[in-house]
Amino acid sequence: MLAVLAWKNIWRNKVRSGIVIASVALGLWAGSFIMAYVFGMMDQRLKDAIETEISHMQLHHPDYQEDNDPKFTISNSSQTMKSLADHPSVHTGAGRVLVLGMINSPTASVGAKLIGIDPEKENQLTKLEDFITEGEYLNAGDRNKIVIGEKLAKKLKIKLRSKVVLTFQDTNKDIVAGAFRVKGIYKSHNSALEGLNVYTQGKDLSKLLGDGSDYHEIAILLKEAKQLEDLQKELQLTYSDLTIESWKELSPELSMMIETMDQSMIIFLIVILVALSFGIINTMLMAVLERVREIGMLMAIGMNQIRLFGMISLETIFMVMIAAPFGLLLSYATIEYLGKYGLDLSSIYAEGYAQYGFKSMIYPELAFEYYIRIMGLVLVTAILSSIYPAITALRLNPVTAIRKI
Repeated sequence: MLAVLAWKNIWRNKVRSGIVIASVALGLWAGSFIMAYVFGMMDQRLKDAIETEISHMQLHHPDYQEDNDPKFTISNSSQTMKSLADHPSVHTGAGRVLVLGMINSPTASVGAKLIGIDPEKENQLTKLEDFITEGEYLNAGDRNKIVIGEKLAKKLKIKLRSKVVLTFQDTNKDIVAGAFRVKGIYKSHNSALEGLNVYTQGKDLSKLLGDGSDYHEIAILLKEAKQLEDLQKELQLTYSDLTIESWKELSPELSMMIETMDQSMIIFLIVILVALSFGIINTMLMAVLERVREIGMLMAIGMNQIRLFGMISLETIFMVMIAAPFGLLLSYATIEYLGKYGLDLSSIYAEGYAQYGFKSMIYPELAFEYYIRIMGLVLVTAILSSIYPAITALRLNPVTAIRKI
């Protein structure tokens, strides 16, 4: 009976109730979509970082990461690579010769990270060839050829087949230099790496360094990400003379963002619901004050305070819970559509996102458990929002309320 009375009261002023329902539905749609947008963007960033930049895991000489001295190589790199390739958890891997140096064109000199690679293995690991926009990718027979980022090429004012000079310290701390020719230019979704990384044959770089054929870094991709921690422990025992780091240690800022994103998004949604709750309280307060005489009459004929409190609370809860399914269904449809076809922001945010390694094509995604959490938060908001209007109704004096015009 109380629920029927509360339901009918909602529709006594259809416009006002409709506005409240629409505002709550749109607020939920906006909050859910922003959550899906951020989750989609972070998942894409994590996938790109692992598949095209740092891989699941990297092996280094223990002292290499501290000062990047090229003398700290991985001993017996070829044998280590072979053992890793035969491991059942490893999908693929590649070794790299790393040097920090300068790249010099006729018009400019820029600091760069010179990466000596085995072109075939590196392409299996990072799909570098797919990012080539001009020229060609390296092949096994190339000598003194480089692949350079579009951003770095603009800084140096060079183009395909331009000659550049790479300058750096060898393992004896002597300055060495080599002339290389640009074979390919790549475009990355991470502009910081595009302006820094220069790829060439590992054997060409090793020859200039004078340190043989050992690598400074071995990067591996796993068949399944869930094997990461177990394999890291296993490899650390097997290769106790090396440092084994997962992507979480190689990119702690990315790991922190992923781990805190869940809590951050829930806090964001709570802020939206708090803002909406003020609108709900205001509307219900207006509804109570417009019905002072009616509420006084109900109290005079015997409606006790508990039933009156319940009636006002149910009116609030009904309005919010009508809005919630509409808002969540709308957000679900939007997220599913854009999750399939993508939200292309390349015309407005491409450069800005690229500076932080994000793609400008976003595929929003929101797990089912978040819809359940949102429904729970909405219910709590509805209950809390109903308390003040209901208390206001309880404070009315029946005699005074009935006489009110």
